[in-house]
Amino acid sequence: MRIVPASQLVALVRNLCLRACCDLPSDAEAALWAASAREAAGSAAHSVLTQLIDNQRLAREKQRPICQDTGMAVVFADIGREVFIEGDLSAAVNEGVHLAYTEGYLRKSVLDPLTRVNTGDNTPAVLHIRLVAGDRILLTVAPKGFGSENMSRLTMLSPSAGIEGILNCIVSTVRDAGASACPPVVIGVGIGGTMESCALLAKRQLLRPLGMRAERGDVAAIEQEALLRVNATGIGPMGLGGVTSALAVHAAAEPTHIAGLPVAVNLQCHACRHASKEV
Repeated sequence: MRIVPASQLVALVRNLCLRACCDLPSDAEAALWAASAREAAGSAAHSVLTQLIDNQRLAREKQRPICQDTGMAVVFADIGREVFIEGDLSAAVNEGVHLAYTEGYLRKSVLDPLTRVNTGDNTPAVLHIRLVAGDRILLTVAPKGFGSENMSRLTMLSPSAGIEGILNCIVSTVRDAGASACPPVVIGVGIGGTMESCALLAKRQLLRPLGMRAERGDVAAIEQEALLRVNATGIGPMGLGGVTSALAVHAAAEPTHIAGLPVAVNLQCHACRHASKEV
């Protein structure tokens, strides 16, 4: 059994928050470059993508946020069964978020949903804990802005809706979002489970390397067809038209009840921000 004091994770969470907000992952940057190559030179779509690429470069060089919406801090903790965390993990995560958002001068966006009173330091974080094999801890911080989060959707389909119903859910969510989700988007799709597990499954897909296909052939086929249909909408970068409305569709399926077909579509803006470290 390996013992890890929760206090040791504070600095790690702080650093991951800052890195995620200021340094776009290389796969997301590569996807923007590939998208710019597909758009016609001189078009509004090409101009937007060029500016997005320049923006993320400047953010990395100057260590400034990629976007003014530095989001809610969503933290995924995969904890090995041979690890004992000594102390309060949730408190350590929130302290790390507090330090990152105050010391890094990141926008504080978290408040009470009814009184609308801001907490002042972007806490509490949203913490998802999963037990895995081994004696290591993998922490991932994914700042989630609400331009795209507000446009996300959960639909409890009838089983008779089938594959076509799932595809319609994905495409209609993106079409209804239009420019509000800051496209080109990354689309996380959860299929099956219960209402809450389906939504979490969709969000976890946003952490996958962009363009990595699902292992299941039928799920991969849904990803491919959904991406084609979404890009055929013509929404384009920032809603100004073009052939790139989405950078990737990542889907996953889990067992569900015989009477249901839950589908969650979690949209992520072009700044697909997340940072991970194993300890």
